[in-house]
This record gives sequence, C-alpha cells and structure tokens, in this order.
Amino acid sequence: MGEALRKGKLLIFPRPHASLKEALRSGAAWEPGHGRVDMGAAGAGIGRRVVPGAGAAVNQVGRGGGAGRCFRLRVVEPGRSPAPGTVGKPRPQPPAARPDEGAMELEPELLLQEARENVEAAQSYRRELGQRLQGLREARRQIKESASQTRDVLKQHFNDLKGTLGKLLDERLVTLLQEVDTIEQETIKPLDDCQKLIEHGVNTAEDLVQEGEIAILGGVGEQNEKLWNFTKKASHIQLDSLPEVPLLVDVPCLSAQLDDSILNIVKDHIFKHGMVASRPPVQIEELIEKPGGIIVRWCKVDDDFTAQDYRLQFRKCTSNHFEDVYVGSETEFIVLHIDPNVDYQFRVCARGDGRQEWSPWSVPQMGHSTLVPHEWTAGFEGYSLSSRRNIALRNDSESSGVLYSSAPTYFCGQTLTFRVETVGQPDRRDSIGVCAEKQNGFDSLQRDQAVCISTNGAVFVNGKEMTNQLPAVTSGSTVTFDIEAVTLGSTNNNEGGNFKLRVTISSNNREVVFDWLLEQSCGSLYFGCSFFYPGWKVLVF
Repeated sequence: MGEALRKGKLLIFPRPHASLKEALRSGAAWEPGHGRVDMGAAGAGIGRRVVPGAGAAVNQVGRGGGAGRCFRLRVVEPGRSPAPGTVGKPRPQPPAARPDEGAMELEPELLLQEARENVEAAQSYRRELGQRLQGLREARRQIKESASQTRDVLKQHFNDLKGTLGKLLDERLVTLLQEVDTIEQETIKPLDDCQKLIEHGVNTAEDLVQEGEIAILGGVGEQNEKLWNFTKKASHIQLDSLPEVPLLVDVPCLSAQLDDSILNIVKDHIFKHGMVASRPPVQIEELIEKPGGIIVRWCKVDDDFTAQDYRLQFRKCTSNHFEDVYVGSETEFIVLHIDPNVDYQFRVCARGDGRQEWSPWSVPQMGHSTLVPHEWTAGFEGYSLSSRRNIALRNDSESSGVLYSSAPTYFCGQTLTFRVETVGQPDRRDSIGVCAEKQNGFDSLQRDQAVCISTNGAVFVNGKEMTNQLPAVTSGSTVTFDIEAVTLGSTNNNEGGNFKLRVTISSNNREVVFDWLLEQSCGSLYFGCSFFYPGWKVLVF
C-alpha cells in the first residue's frame, strides 16, 4: 500500500475516518468523489476498473446498487503542489515526517478495512447468487413437474378417448347388426309361410298321384268305385292354382353401406385435437388476506387472448382435489371459509370469446390468512347463525337488541365488509357498524362510542345523524368500513374525546368520510348489527 501511495495511485475509502486523517498528515491531498457499481438485480457486488493515466488503479465497492460516498486519495510529495485540477491543497509537512513512514503506518489498517468490506460484499454477492440458484431450481422443478403432469394428462386423455371411441364403435356395430337381424327376420317370414304352403301342396299332389295310379291300375270294371272317388277327390283340389313366389328383385338383398370419408374426417379432427401450451393466458396477480378469507386477483398475460369468462379454483395444500369457487367475468374474487394459518393453493383459467373449452390453468399460487375470522356472538335469541358464525339471520323472535361480534377482531387499517344477502322490512332504527365496546340494553348502534349506517342509508356518529347520507341498503349491497388512526392523545377542541379515528363508509359506489372521536384509545373494535324485522341476513368478512 505504501508503494502504491509513493507511485501516486488512487485509493478508495467508503467513508472518512481516522485513517484518512493519518494519510493526509503523511502528505496526501484528498478530494471527494462518487463511486457506484451497477448491481443489476442482485443489488450487491464488487466492481473494479482501471483509470487510464499514470497507471492509477481505482477499486469501487458498492452495496445495494446505489451510489456510495467515497474519497480519492493521492499522495503528493512534500514541497510540491498538486497537479492542475487536483482538489485541495497540500498540507504542510513537519520536517521530521516522511511520506514513506506515514504510508507504512497506514497500510495495515487500510488493507484490513478493504478486506472486511470485500468480504461483506462477497458474502452479499454469494447470498444473492444463492437466491438466484434457488430460483433456477424452482423454475426447473416447475418445468419438469408440469411436463410430467402434462404427459400423464395426455396419456390418460387419449387412453380414455380410445376407450370411448372403441365403446362407441362397438355400440354402433351392435346397432347395425341388430338392424340386419330385424330386416332378415321380417323378410324371411313371408317366404317361410310361402314355403310351408308349397310343401303342403307338394305333399297333397304326391298323395293324389299315388292314389290315382292305384286306381288306374285296377281297371275299369272292378275299380269303378276307386276311380269315382279319386276323380271326386281330384276335383276338389285346385291343381291349376299355384302360389306366387316373389322374384329376386322383389325381396331384400342386404348390404353394408360404409362411408370411408369418415376416416378422413376423424383423422382431421384427431390431428387437430389437443394442444400443448407453455404459458397460460391468465395468471394470478395478487393474494390479499382477509379475516376468514383471501382476496384473489388475476390478470391476462396474453394480449391476443380475449377472455369471456374466468374460472377460479382452490384447495388446501394437504388436499389433492381443487374446488370451483367462482365462474364469471370479474378478475377479482374473495374466497371465504378460509381457516387461519392454513396454506391454500389457487389457480385460474379462462374461456375465450365464443369458445366452449377452458384455457390451461395458471401457475398455482399459495397463500394463507393470519387474520382471525370475524364471528358473530352465538346464543343471541333474535338471530340465527351459520356454522362458521360469519352469517347472521334475523329470525322471528320478538326479542330485540344489538348482535355484537364475539370479540373485538377489527383493527384499524383493515377493511371490514358486510354483505347483505337477504332483506326484510326496513326500519330507521336498523344499524350496521362498529363500536368501541359492547353495551347491552341498546336496541341499535345509533348510540355513543359507535358509528353505523341504517338500512335507509343514514349515517350515525356517536348517536348523531350526519347530513351526508348513503344509498339505502338492498339485497346484495356491500357496506365497507375503513378506519385509520389520525391522532393519539389529547385534542384541543370543544368536542371532547382524546382519540381520533378517520372513518370511511362505502356502499353502492358512494362513500362518506368523517372523523370519529373516542373517549380513549382502542387497539381493536367490535362490530355489530341490529334489525327490528325478520328476514335480514348479513355476511361479515
């Protein structure tokens, strides 16, 4: 290092420190500079380049892909001025000081510092390369597994297809053979009847011939009676009447008519049947956890593909079977009935405009929700709950009051959603909203320490109705609450309260925003609802 200083080489210091001051005392002049290494996607690494001119070498060390402050150090011999363009003036040297001695004292610390930084940069570089190797392994695994699955699907499909086609051909053969049997039986029967009639006539004629020959051999004198009987018998037999036998052109001549063009048609369809796609036209874009659910968003990745419908499926990672949860034209859907801290897989496909078949599935994405599902309080007489306690139905009970959540599971910064599945008769005292704490004895959330919306769209804050109003709640309406903390501690106003929350209530594409003052800070809030007439069903998530 001392030799480098004596030869006027440039050294880089990532920040000013005591060693820099020692180097300056040894006769060096310094000037601030900037060093940066383009890290690409890695975000960390070491770069080196050689600066032309007098063999000056520059070491640049960068981390995080940004520009780091550094100092260029040039040794100037005592008694000489810096070269033109050099920033800074040479520091006067004590007579006893020699640049060689100062450089020799500086060298071990500089080497140690640079070595430490190089080791840190190399470690970061190694970590980034390790992550990239892991990414390559995952990419390779995805290609291998998807290729293997595609082979299995193709083999199974064509085996099934061959089996189905063979079964269909066998069924068709049986049908045609049955037709042959039917025609044969129907056309042979008249011939059989005619044959029996002719055979009967032949037998009768043979008997008559034998009887007549005997009568003739007996002579005229003695056998007159036999001749008389034979003649009488022969006169009753219509020897000139013959049954009609159909000509060959009048009876069926069966044949099989087979169109060989079906082979070309089938061959054309078979050669066009199936397709191997390397990339599906849609991919899952985002998974957002919700209490008891996950919002799945997807998007098209093929601009040439026009989607008519989408199909979303999910499954637990421990299951081998995907279930359909959505089919429609939207590109977002919330999957409910999600157990907390359980991994699920999601995949989506699309159906092209005017087509019947579905596209290949997207790459399955895994997600889970760490948020506790929202639940209504069980056992309240006026409401019936679903098995997961996230749906409340106002029943015919005459008891009234507010149905609260089982626990304060709503936290500021989240979105609380109520979806009205069915409606009953509205009442201005109805309410859907949140509150700081449960207070029994009230028929509605239109009270202090609560904010709510009535079924007619009126908004209440601490029991006072706001001038702004939302649309009335109808079947299928979605009401959302977004609450953020604005101030903590005491407030200097005349409205009272020492904790301010900013509340946004949205319903039917409209929203109201206001500040809600509470008497004390609340880490979490309860939600609740109240309806005075039966028939209202509300889902919360």
